[in-house]
Amino acid sequence: METPSRPRKIIHVDMDAFYASVEQRDNPELRGLPIAVGHGEARGVVAAASYEARKFGVHSAMPSITAKRKCPDLIFVRPRFDAYRAVSQQIQAIFAEYTPLIEPLSLDEAYLDVTENLKGMEVATEIAEEIREQIKARTGLTASAGVSYNKFLAKMASDQRKPDGLFVITPKNGPAFVEALPVKKFHGVGPATAERMHKLGIETGSDLKARDLAFLQQHFGKSGPYFYWIARGIDERQVKPDRVRKSIGAEDTFSADIHDFETARSGLQPLIEKVWRYCELNRIHAKTVTLKVKWADFTQITRSKTVAAPIANAGELADVSTLLLSPLFPVAKGIRLLGVSLSSLDSATIKDKPQLALAL
Repeated sequence: METPSRPRKIIHVDMDAFYASVEQRDNPELRGLPIAVGHGEARGVVAAASYEARKFGVHSAMPSITAKRKCPDLIFVRPRFDAYRAVSQQIQAIFAEYTPLIEPLSLDEAYLDVTENLKGMEVATEIAEEIREQIKARTGLTASAGVSYNKFLAKMASDQRKPDGLFVITPKNGPAFVEALPVKKFHGVGPATAERMHKLGIETGSDLKARDLAFLQQHFGKSGPYFYWIARGIDERQVKPDRVRKSIGAEDTFSADIHDFETARSGLQPLIEKVWRYCELNRIHAKTVTLKVKWADFTQITRSKTVAAPIANAGELADVSTLLLSPLFPVAKGIRLLGVSLSSLDSATIKDKPQLALAL
């Protein structure tokens, strides 16, 4: 694989604390206060946290009870998905004024390829700055942006000066930037993978670059080539405006192995909330639920069930997940990781579908 003779110009735009910022914009009484978008009940989960709340260690996907413990003055605000979608459409319209090559990752972030752009602008940094200014003017919200010559580095750049920041990684300084970056901050390296890398003595991009392709394939399978090339600042993935997801999933590696059913079911709940939140935000339906279990000895199994009609809410997703989980108990060995995913996806509007009565 070789770097292209003419570097591409990629922008990654990421809205700052998007859902929380929309709530603070629309309700002046919430401005300057620590807020969490989500449900404050004991089994609830944080969908988004304002920067005031993040100072206390509150973050998305955190159980609400934990968030409240970290920040006793935390204010929970019920999510308004229609409002977030409406703002997201405004932002997408701004992107479309500059390029048709837009790859949304969610309602609040996207990749843009502006190598050739509708404004005829030569400097990608100027395009990114204009886009940020237009978002602020039209929505009243701030966005951070990363500019680079590939998707991986543009994503890494957008995290450097949040909130309301802009950062550029050029072809000249890209490799050095990656070498100095801790692997736990790499996009595509989750907590479990970072832990495995640390056990192999890989702490930074420089350490990762020192490992050959065969070593990375041996230890990380099909992800090995990806890690090999990004350690060198190389990522040839194209910005795909027609990107279609085949499944939606979330998983978590636990700090201690799980041996009892109730602890396992509690561990699944934040994952269920996270997956369902994505479905609601993107108006996606699914019929197939898959449970993933990784045991203490790193062996793993999956169990799936397809229901007759699309799942209608998080409670029904939890019911099916529990149905898949319960036959595994009592367990002969501890559970290291749990995951839940949805497939057989359909992007029809959720509210237009009838409620599902599970006949299991």
